Amino acid sequence: MEPLLQAFLELLKDPFVLLTILLASAYGLFVGAIPGFTATMAVALLVPFTFLLDTKLSIAGIVALTATAIFSGDIPGALIRIPGTPASAAYTADAYELTRKGRGAWVLGISLVASVAGGLFGAAALIVAAPALAKIAFYFTTYEYFWLVVLGLSSAVVVTGANPAKAIVSLLLGLCLSLIGLDEVNGAPRMTFGFDELGGGISFIPAMIGLFGLAEVLRGISRSLTAVAFEPQRREAILIPACRLVAQRFGAFLRSSGIGTLIGILPGAGADIAAWVSYGVSRRLSKNREEYGRGSWEGVSDASAANNAALGGAWIPALVFGIPGDSVTAIVIGILLMKGITPSAKIFTNEVTSKIVASIYVSFIVANILLIPLGYIAIRLGGWMVKVPRRILLPIIFLFCLVGSFSMNASFFDVGVMLVMGILGFFLEARGFSVGPIVLGLVLGPMLEQNFRFSFIKCGGNLTEFVARPIAGILAFCVLALWVGPYLKARIFRRS
Repeated sequence: MEPLLQAFLELLKDPFVLLTILLASAYGLFVGAIPGFTATMAVALLVPFTFLLDTKLSIAGIVALTATAIFSGDIPGALIRIPGTPASAAYTADAYELTRKGRGAWVLGISLVASVAGGLFGAAALIVAAPALAKIAFYFTTYEYFWLVVLGLSSAVVVTGANPAKAIVSLLLGLCLSLIGLDEVNGAPRMTFGFDELGGGISFIPAMIGLFGLAEVLRGISRSLTAVAFEPQRREAILIPACRLVAQRFGAFLRSSGIGTLIGILPGAGADIAAWVSYGVSRRLSKNREEYGRGSWEGVSDASAANNAALGGAWIPALVFGIPGDSVTAIVIGILLMKGITPSAKIFTNEVTSKIVASIYVSFIVANILLIPLGYIAIRLGGWMVKVPRRILLPIIFLFCLVGSFSMNASFFDVGVMLVMGILGFFLEARGFSVGPIVLGLVLGPMLEQNFRFSFIKCGGNLTEFVARPIAGILAFCVLALWVGPYLKARIFRRS
């Protein structure tokens, strides 16, 4: 605790640290609100500036940036149905439907409060339980990762709130698309159709922009260029009611934040998987299950808390073992190594590096507190977007889709991927198929295939090895409960 208190005192004494956090937070809000400009991209753009800053300022800026970018990704998701970051994709449909009913600022207020609370929960877990929780993730093998991915994919079917058969078809389509590219085992190209650009698979960001963004543009054109998609936004207080609603579901908040933190600890999982899994669990346990996918503020609150809590969790394996929890912490590890600091358990005991760790803790806390006023301003400014006529808004959205898909790799091929996926998403949703499972299938498909093949090779075809380890067995049981539980519950109710 002594280094933590010293870090707070240094923050109060040095206004430049606070200014760095403030500027990075504002930058994160701006980047996160632009579809396609992910938090990882924003952090990568900051790397050259870290040469000019010391370690504390560099890390403080990155922490503040990611904490605000994840929330601001909710703003375009709620207002124009394009998630600014992948972590917002799980509940974009709910937030958008509430915006269409004139509650856009209200639901974003709930997302803001849940994001801040979840971020502080993740920071507390990072401060208190970093070594202990990191040891759990350290024992994960390919068996555990396989079942974790299966759990996430199962959640993709659960969270759609639509026809389960159509959700499964959408998921299988996403998994098939994830197979495009070079086979990691034998190096053979699969379904590339002669395009060298597909050797690395379908780029996720252009695909997401197409499925969520361009598809919405096409829907707007099909309805009418003069149609008003939103009811007038109500000029109502948003923070105090949002605090009350989140507080009323304090147990659900703890559950979602805990899920987010634990998934964040697992290397490669990240905030987007945390949001999907938490959303699926929330829907299963909710009394208003029919509202999910059609405008559920409970789903938005739980998933928002989870994806922000995952940020703190991702730093645990990064600091203790040097294993990145997500793409952002992978960049952070590179910056630390560049500064001559090797992430390991020793950094908690070394006098110099322990101060840097304490500054990371303080940065998480301060960034999440600053997110309240900055997020409120962003919500109020973002509300003006819904007042723009559709004939003006749709071309602007289409322009963002083009820029966002091109900016990832400076590739016109990615623009073509975005166009194809947008047309595909438009026709699928017109026929009642959800695009959410497609997105998750694209993200988790390679991880599912890799961990299954490696596990199968290790066990020599003995499938019982997949559930022989305790953690793998628990995850397998959770998957089974997720699929079988509803049917058993329905049969019990029928008998009673």
